[in-house]
Amino acid sequence: MSDADPRAALLEGFPAPHPVEAAAVAERVAASGRVLVVLDDDPTGTQSVHGVPVLTSWTEDDLAWGLQQGASCVYVLTNTRALGPDDAARLNREVVTSGVAAARRLGVDVGFVSRGDSTLRGHFPLETDAITATLRELGEPVPDAVLVVPAFPDAGRITVGSVHHWCTGDTCTPVGETEFARDATFGFSSSDLRDWVAEKAAQSGAAGPAASDVLALTLADLRRGPEAAAAVLRGARDGRVVVVDAADERDLRVLALAEELLAGEGQRFLHRVGPPFVRARVGMEERAPLTRDEVPTGGARGGLVVVGSHVGLTTRQLDQLRSGHRLAAQVEVDVSAVLDADRRDEHLAAVVDRLVAALADGDAVVSTSRVLTTGGDAAASLDIAVAVSRAVVEVVQGVVARTTPRFVVAKGGITSSDVARHGLGIRRAVVRGPLLPGLVSLWEPVEGPAAGVPYVVFAGNVGDDGSLLAVVRTLSATP
Repeated sequence: MSDADPRAALLEGFPAPHPVEAAAVAERVAASGRVLVVLDDDPTGTQSVHGVPVLTSWTEDDLAWGLQQGASCVYVLTNTRALGPDDAARLNREVVTSGVAAARRLGVDVGFVSRGDSTLRGHFPLETDAITATLRELGEPVPDAVLVVPAFPDAGRITVGSVHHWCTGDTCTPVGETEFARDATFGFSSSDLRDWVAEKAAQSGAAGPAASDVLALTLADLRRGPEAAAAVLRGARDGRVVVVDAADERDLRVLALAEELLAGEGQRFLHRVGPPFVRARVGMEERAPLTRDEVPTGGARGGLVVVGSHVGLTTRQLDQLRSGHRLAAQVEVDVSAVLDADRRDEHLAAVVDRLVAALADGDAVVSTSRVLTTGGDAAASLDIAVAVSRAVVEVVQGVVARTTPRFVVAKGGITSSDVARHGLGIRRAVVRGPLLPGLVSLWEPVEGPAAGVPYVVFAGNVGDDGSLLAVVRTLSATP
């Protein structure tokens, strides 16, 4: 890490990461035979993995299919970040119930991971509470502790001294001071994860811990090696929440080895984590970005880019795409029209017509209005977001019913989930790998109307201003 990297000042005085190779973790995981079922609250969690199955449906048969693919983890796309608390809890219960039933049928040992946002937005502690309660009801072992590990070093999100930071350019900002903390539905103020845990419990009405009751596994602990980290975690019992520092992939691998040591003593953990945790936990090597020759785009002329995220970074990326790449059309879904029952259907039909015509000539973008429309409270804002996402899904359905795009890129968490499951009808897919290092994921649908169409999941809050342009150039017939 160079002195110009803003993380250098935060990490001054800490030892270098403990040297742990992915293969060492993979060997321990393979010996255990355990498969992780990852409940992903939007599909962007797959950005750090490759060669693993992903499901948008979670019947027992779906989970059994995933568990039989020979991978050390299976992703289940719940999209709960787009749902209210009751529905989010229900879906977590459904996935765990199906996962346990499939595991019992196949004789597989499974563990569960709740994958959330690296900038701390989402249903916590509701989702980990629902998983724990369901395991208890099913007579399964319940976790001794819940590990909160939001770090995403590839994207500049690191945790040091229990404070979570967003590092970009020449600045590291405590996450509670960023635009993500002002999220209309999942806003928060705390950057210290111990305070954040208490804040989120209070917001949800759960009987959560005080900040002083939250255990911290520090960077100093992790960089002394797995045994030192295990010594801290050994004291975490009775569902205690543990917040974990990490600033490097090797810190996460140390955590994985510490967990494996304690698994031999019968200790079990539940996780609320950012995207790269699973890769480190199962000992997966980082994969180089897919090249143009590795993506089977077929012979179609135009690809479809769907943009729903409203964070400032997404808007800048969209601007770069518009100015740096020849587009056959740039079509906007007008949120005011979507929310007007008298105008909605006619407006969406016109959007579909324009896109179908454009895709015969080249790549096309469909985006929602760039001015974010919110409601009077968090629930109303979520209702608006859901209504807009449904409109985008209808547009994608209308397009693929009439033509086959060369590729589909979906920008934004809720957007990419709804486009995958409902717009393209993807039920089962395989994550082939990233298009940007550890940041943007390409899926290969294995059945249904989208079979053969590369699908790119692109979170709203990752990359730099030119990242969307770079991805489209990789996939386009006219780079």
